[in-house]
Amino acid sequence: MLNIMNFSKSYDGKKKACDNINLEIQSGDIYGFIGHNGAGKTTLLKSIAGIIDFEDGEIQVGGFSIKKEPLDVKKIIAYIPDNPDIYQSLTGIQYLDFISDVFEVDENTRQIRIEKYAKMFEMEDALSNPISSYSHGMKQKTVIMSALIHEPKVFLLDEPFVGLDPKASHLLKEVFKDMCSRGTAIFFSTHVLEVVEKLCNKVAIIKQGKIVASGNTDIIIKDQSLEEIFLEITNEA
Repeated sequence: MLNIMNFSKSYDGKKKACDNINLEIQSGDIYGFIGHNGAGKTTLLKSIAGIIDFEDGEIQVGGFSIKKEPLDVKKIIAYIPDNPDIYQSLTGIQYLDFISDVFEVDENTRQIRIEKYAKMFEMEDALSNPISSYSHGMKQKTVIMSALIHEPKVFLLDEPFVGLDPKASHLLKEVFKDMCSRGTAIFFSTHVLEVVEKLCNKVAIIKQGKIVASGNTDIIIKDQSLEEIFLEITNEA
């Protein structure tokens, strides 16, 4: 579903933020992506989403190239950044309608899905209020809802649990499981290693722009915790 092949990105033409990355995220995968700050996680996610260009390699989503067929890719993905910076002057429902229009979700379908997720994330009473009045967590929930409305085939998230309360975090994990049972591929970065260990069937560890471990989570961690593996790998010279 998502294929990253020999991907490299440099911002200054010298040091590579991402260096020859190869990953495959299949339909039904919940794939965790972990690494220190500045390791290259956000660079890769933004490149997959088509937000930033890159020099070397190829990224394909559902068989479409983000370089050659960017619109086809963007129709089937959803990307949630680490900072939910959305239109402050709109109300929550106006923003959700706007995203629904962009992805051509019909009136009946959007209404059903908005009602479902607004109830799930306890946002029913807030959607008529301006986004400028929302807390960080409420903005995060709104962005998550906007991504779920058009049911992406590939769901990209950068630190999705930051700002969410424990109940909302639990609900999002359940949503992940449901989406993947229906064939969605989920690829997300996080510093919460316990979440990756318990939720993700696959994991990749990035260090200084290079993938230093990737594959099935249970195989990578073996008899250790993911935290122990992560510290062991990333502390190596």
